[in-house]
Amino acid sequence: MSETSITSASTEKKASAPKKQKTPVHQLSPRAKMLHRALRHKGLLFGLFVMAIIVIVALFAPLLAGHDPYSQSLLARMKPPVFLGGTWEHPLGTDALGRDYLARLVYGARISLLIGLIAATISACIGTFMGVLAGYFGGRIDLIVTFFINVRLAMPVVLVALAVVALFGGSLLVVVSVLGLLLWDRFAVVMRAATMQVRKLEYVAAAQVLGASLPRVLIKDILPNVMNHLIVIFTLEMAHAIILEAALSFLGLGVQPPTPSWGLMISEGKEMLLFESWLITIPGIALFFLVLSINMLGDGIRDVTAPEGRN
Repeated sequence: MSETSITSASTEKKASAPKKQKTPVHQLSPRAKMLHRALRHKGLLFGLFVMAIIVIVALFAPLLAGHDPYSQSLLARMKPPVFLGGTWEHPLGTDALGRDYLARLVYGARISLLIGLIAATISACIGTFMGVLAGYFGGRIDLIVTFFINVRLAMPVVLVALAVVALFGGSLLVVVSVLGLLLWDRFAVVMRAATMQVRKLEYVAAAQVLGASLPRVLIKDILPNVMNHLIVIFTLEMAHAIILEAALSFLGLGVQPPTPSWGLMISEGKEMLLFESWLITIPGIALFFLVLSINMLGDGIRDVTAPEGRN
């Protein structure tokens, strides 16, 4: 048999072999559909990627910093970063007290993430509890919760936070507590509306007819079906809390020195804005990407879990 016939035979075999067909998207399971949409959502992937980098940097801060963020050296003060002619001993330069800027930036990520996470968690617990009760029971409970929501909405967050922090001092505990107690209104509003929709569904009525207890209905039937709304609001309020903490620290009423905070770093560098603008630019860019990644992550979760995308 010639080489030509052997080649043609092998080509025919390959052509006749059945090709592996991909499963159509509409035939996938709900979880597979959600994963498929998530992998195709560029905003969600970008937010997740940037957020993962910041979290890794915060977790491994002692390994990445190279210097103590509190260590001062007047002989090494105001060293420029590498991209402006500095040395690799201090890649991002030093501040007016000779503290390594990279170390303070890396440890500052811990402060921002910690404040945002704890404040959003406190707000989520308060707002979700009030919103679910109002949406499920309605009537007088709904009126009471709505009254508290209106009272909260009538209070300007920044002014109230400034007043409370100025009164009790700008410690980390005070800042987290104040933000957690002021940012629950959006959770309550969204959870109330979502619960009102879910309580009318058949499986909730079936659980009530079968004699399920109130905690069981709320925890097993209501909460899992409003969880996507909760996650989206959680990401938005986490970003909001980080911005508010930075604003309070910039005004001198947030996290107090020498604690490394991005808002405090911007505040300390504002006097050198015209001469050493990188003192503000570096923490400002870090804060921008952190808030942007959280917001894009929340928007992506909303798009992926939207009811119109589940079919």
